[in-house]
Amino acid sequence: MKRIACILSLLAGFCLISFPVLAQEAEAASGASAPAAEAAAPAEETAVEPDVLNGANTAWILTATALVLFMTIPGLSLFYAGLVGRKNVLSVLMHCFMITAIMSVLWVVCGYSIAFGGASPYFGGLEKIFASGVTQDTLGGLGKSEAIPEFLFFGFQMTFFIITPALMVGAFVERMKFSAMILFTSLWALLVYAPVCHWVWGGNGFMLNWDDPVKDLAGGIVVHITAGIGALIACILVGPRKGYPTAQFQPHNLPLCVIGTGMLWVGWFGFNAGSQLAANGDAALTLVVTHISAATATIVWSICEKVKHGKASMLGAVTGSIAGLAAITPASGDVGPMGALAIGAASGLLCWYASVILKAKLGYDDSLDVVGVHGVGGLVGTLLVAFFASEALGGKTVGDYSMVTQFIVQLKASVITIIYTAIVSVIILLAVRAICGGSLRVSESDEEEGLDLTAHGESGYNN
Repeated sequence: MKRIACILSLLAGFCLISFPVLAQEAEAASGASAPAAEAAAPAEETAVEPDVLNGANTAWILTATALVLFMTIPGLSLFYAGLVGRKNVLSVLMHCFMITAIMSVLWVVCGYSIAFGGASPYFGGLEKIFASGVTQDTLGGLGKSEAIPEFLFFGFQMTFFIITPALMVGAFVERMKFSAMILFTSLWALLVYAPVCHWVWGGNGFMLNWDDPVKDLAGGIVVHITAGIGALIACILVGPRKGYPTAQFQPHNLPLCVIGTGMLWVGWFGFNAGSQLAANGDAALTLVVTHISAATATIVWSICEKVKHGKASMLGAVTGSIAGLAAITPASGDVGPMGALAIGAASGLLCWYASVILKAKLGYDDSLDVVGVHGVGGLVGTLLVAFFASEALGGKTVGDYSMVTQFIVQLKASVITIIYTAIVSVIILLAVRAICGGSLRVSESDEEEGLDLTAHGESGYNN
């Protein structure tokens, strides 16, 4: 009952600010005017349907696809492996490695179809199972005129499908059964990630086709909010590590963590700039604002530590950088350098507070701060893009643009995603617990000995 009460209180906290704003949605929407006809006319005149392969775009997305896969193996793998205890290093690496393999197969079987099929605004359907209809000659993309092979779009989106459930691993490391982890992430990817992906990016997804479409270039909603909420539910239902919160859980190898962070930072250029699906000025700006946000959040998180503890730590610096990267992800297609500075600063402060202060107050054991960094960071960027997308604040949106209207859209999409992800994650975890013998976690003796030996029969260290 305490865990369920904790879940409900945390969801209430996430949604607290939504109700007064959503209550005004009808009034705000009635005051919003349609885009001017003269502003829309040039877009119609210059629109070109993709009919031939664009070699430059294809080359860039091939590179971006490799960069995003590089984020999971080895980037995220090493980042997490450096943060856990020595006896659980191989366990974390195994989690990330197996998720990469399993998600790749699931994407081919039905994940791509659910996410990018056209069955309905809420569910992509099964018309593209086993990549049906996708050939080396078909062209694909998010309705733009990039003219890249659909198989390349298929592969690029597959890397997002891989990394999102892998992010959640950090919330329940060192205590979850390997079989339970596999079942949970597999079902979650198909029942949470793929449908939300369809809503936001799937062509006929309902959030993409609102009168004012939701802004989420690379996954603030699709990746970070879903992963953050899924991780929150999982760490609460799995329960805290033995000895938490009184025991000290120190990272066994911070240099390994720093190396993994560097790989994530560089790979994020493929994550965000690649989501423009073209080798052009928009991709260049996206790359720059991604870097600026990460750098700013690193500085702000370190300042918070200095003020609070008197010292700025390496662990804090790398965690801050990830917070800045997560927060700029949804906004990186719409903001300029000014917006990147603001979003980076906000994420550095708010993610630090969520990870250090709020988590301790609420008592849930999010081992590697997936909720505080990815969940909160993704939410911060998703909401702030409404303001910094405006040309007046250095963004790219011109013409008749209402920051308030867009904020309501961003908030509504976030709340829907949070509620849906929480409910489905609870159902999946309860089902997995029943399948795995009534428990999601390993025995106390296995946890004490370490999952490297008890779950996989090997150790990364021989002395």
